[in-house]
Amino acid sequence: MNKPKTEMKVQKGQTFPLTIKRLGINGEGVGYFKRQVVFVPGALPNEEVVVEATNVQHKFAEGKIKRIRKKSPHRVDAPCPIYEQCGGCQLQHLSYEGQLESKRDIVLQAFERHSSLKKVEEKTRQTIGMEDPWGYRNKSQFQVGVDKQKVIAGLYGLNSHRLIDIENCPIQHGATNHVTKEIKRILQDLQIPIYNERKRRGIVRTIVSRVGFETGEVQIVLITAKQEIPKKELLIKEIQRRLPEVKSLVQNVNGQKTSLIFGDETFTLAGKSVIQETLGDISFELSARAFFQLNPLQTVKLYDEVKKAAALTGNEKIVDAYCGVGTIGLWLAKDAKEIRGMDTIEESIVDARKNAKDHGFEHATYVTGPAEKWMPKWVKEGWKPDLIVVDPPRTGCDDKLLKTILQVKSKKVVYVSCNPSTLAKDVQQLSKAYHVDYIQPVDMFPHTAHVENVVSLTLKK
Repeated sequence: MNKPKTEMKVQKGQTFPLTIKRLGINGEGVGYFKRQVVFVPGALPNEEVVVEATNVQHKFAEGKIKRIRKKSPHRVDAPCPIYEQCGGCQLQHLSYEGQLESKRDIVLQAFERHSSLKKVEEKTRQTIGMEDPWGYRNKSQFQVGVDKQKVIAGLYGLNSHRLIDIENCPIQHGATNHVTKEIKRILQDLQIPIYNERKRRGIVRTIVSRVGFETGEVQIVLITAKQEIPKKELLIKEIQRRLPEVKSLVQNVNGQKTSLIFGDETFTLAGKSVIQETLGDISFELSARAFFQLNPLQTVKLYDEVKKAAALTGNEKIVDAYCGVGTIGLWLAKDAKEIRGMDTIEESIVDARKNAKDHGFEHATYVTGPAEKWMPKWVKEGWKPDLIVVDPPRTGCDDKLLKTILQVKSKKVVYVSCNPSTLAKDVQQLSKAYHVDYIQPVDMFPHTAHVENVVSLTLKK
């Protein structure tokens, strides 16, 4: 009796040809060799490459490009000189038009893998991109270190703990690049001790800079290992003298051995504790730790898509779940009868209430706690939402919230997502009671593999 042939899998170190079929969710090329999926960073769809296997697992293999036999017409030279070392961007070697196509395909793959919905391709619109996909980030968080007695600041290299000095990041707003560079010089000139993670000695750990795109105001947060900063008064004076655009200079203390950037204690060293930013005709105060979208220009487009999907008439009662500081709810407030938002973070709710009050939205109420607790309570009291907006973290909606939405049966749900995989799983759940009208991808982070989506769902009749 003939034994069935056992199929040979890829071996580590093996070199083989591969045709790249698509981009994976982390921006790597995806191909198949002997029926095994192979992920290849830097490879593009429709390219023919020669690959060396670097990591072999039971269900997949990873490889690096040895040679490109047939190049994609969308391949371009990455403009950033440290692009391949840094790892902050994954797609600078792909034309922007190619990025927008691939991001739509990443969404389609997620729905193929995690849902059984029909006609997803027909319902998924083209990705909304940027006119100028550079200089869009309003915030940087760069670790500080010393290299050959020179103060450097940047990100840890891809899959390493080597700090890459970033002088001029092309996706950062010019103001954040400029102030970070100048702060490095000031720390160098004044010989302020830089924190050494291995020895757990020194003071300055991280430089966080944030700019208001509309106001031009800059905030600097120095993350320090201790509260005491040597030559503190001189440091403040030099920053004020050299960087007059810095309207908020803040210190945050984090002495823990942790990968978290911020500690619990925050002090204003000079200027205000906040900077102002504007989205459309709504202004926000941003404190050092406040969450705010990193791409203000695309945020306006994203929220306008939420508004289109909501199709408000002025009579709707809206639940804004995972409301944060209230940005989406406030964007819809003018056209709504009532907004009720909730979030589990108390500080966010305090900010949301203040933002609503500052804009005169008396029909907006914000409460602390999960939506799955508040919605059934309100329905029991006779208040039922016409529209539920959800904008959950990358992990997706809490299962209890999905069950609550299915029970409440509001006429419409608008789902804003930053993770196509959890979006597809959650929409699959909601499709028990809701019809998917369309999926609109929005490119919030050009040159990275991330894609945001707005999904319009209507209650089945």
